[in-house]
Amino acid sequence: MKQMTGRLWEALSAIWPSTNHGSLPERVTTAITRNDDISEVLVKLIQFGVFALWGIAYLAAPQPNPETISRVPLVISIYLIFTLIMLFIALTRRTPVWLIYLSIIVDMVLLTYLIWSFHIQYGQDASFSLKVVEVMNFFVLISLRALRFEARYIIAAGIMAVLGWTALVTYVVSIDPANPMITRDYVTYITSNSVLIGAEVSKIISMIMFTAILAIAVRRGHHFLISSVAEASAAQDLSRFMASSVAEQIRDADQSIQAGEGERRDVAVLNVDIRGFTEMVARMDPDDAMQLLSDYQHQVVPVVHRHGGAVDKFMGDGIMITFGASRHDPQHCANAMRCVDDLLETQRQWDGPASKLNINMAVTAGPVIFGAVGDGDRLEVTVIGAAVNLSAKLEKHNKELGTRALSGEHCYRAAVEQGYKADQSRKMITTRVGDDKNTLNVMVLA
Repeated sequence: MKQMTGRLWEALSAIWPSTNHGSLPERVTTAITRNDDISEVLVKLIQFGVFALWGIAYLAAPQPNPETISRVPLVISIYLIFTLIMLFIALTRRTPVWLIYLSIIVDMVLLTYLIWSFHIQYGQDASFSLKVVEVMNFFVLISLRALRFEARYIIAAGIMAVLGWTALVTYVVSIDPANPMITRDYVTYITSNSVLIGAEVSKIISMIMFTAILAIAVRRGHHFLISSVAEASAAQDLSRFMASSVAEQIRDADQSIQAGEGERRDVAVLNVDIRGFTEMVARMDPDDAMQLLSDYQHQVVPVVHRHGGAVDKFMGDGIMITFGASRHDPQHCANAMRCVDDLLETQRQWDGPASKLNINMAVTAGPVIFGAVGDGDRLEVTVIGAAVNLSAKLEKHNKELGTRALSGEHCYRAAVEQGYKADQSRKMITTRVGDDKNTLNVMVLA
């Protein structure tokens, strides 16, 4: 019972959800405003098409009374000009709210006038106008306002439709007090120009119900639109802090990512670092140091992405990059080696402050654990394993060997097997790395 009550209350609360823009970041409200502006252009284009078709249909219909006919095309022509002006406004600037409401009023007044004119056009009693199928166009104009995803315009259109039809019915039954044309017989109503009040009230109720249901649907849709725009904006901002493949994995996961969850994968790990950076920035202005660091990262990261790598983290002047961690990559070693070659080649073309830098690199490969670490509220996606540690040690070992780029033997051979074109001039050496007493075979890349 408690579950049913809770679900009922949740459903009732969802009828008219809050869409408060005040609490949203400016970039989100800007995106929503742009969507509204585009929607207003779409509304005007459809309005122009609808009324142009109505004008063509009216002119194509039989014209028994030429003296009256000229007024309707004139009104339609004026409205089409009005719509073109509003389309121009919508294309060049934000359409003022008052002008949108004015457009709604003009829409309904014109449609009411067109429906009223049918009895004159066909030489019939005024009640003849209540029989025409053009009453359905009220629903077209109401639904047209749903394109703005704002319920207030739908409600305004619904109110004007009800007022227009009520005014038309009132006119019909009061124009000739001696013969109001009212009947209570449904057959008589269908087979003559008689007026059945219940039928007209039913049309008005249908307009009210249609307006209410559409307004609720659009209000709910607008609520989800704001949520989706906010989330998309946040995701776009977050993608600047993590690899796109990681963001996609988080987005596509069946359940939210939890700390302590991980997967074992074969990964290539590349570490890039600036030699002598600490001593260099000690003599620099803080702003200049940060600009230099930013310029250096701006040069490296596009090359990494070009070869399918993902920046795991920035560590001062160091950059840790993975290949095949967040997404399986059958050529992770080959792509890592190509990335190193590309960085070595493109560094010669760097301009600006970064052109004076001397970078070291080291790439290794092996099984690692890829997953999330943190305390639950603050998570970080990272890789853990021997290949990660060895890559960091090899990068520092460049200074001892006087080299610029090194690769572990396993990574280099795996890269060749994966299609990497080996450089025969490169040499494999045996060395001790750091405090490790065991020797390693290491390929000198540069």
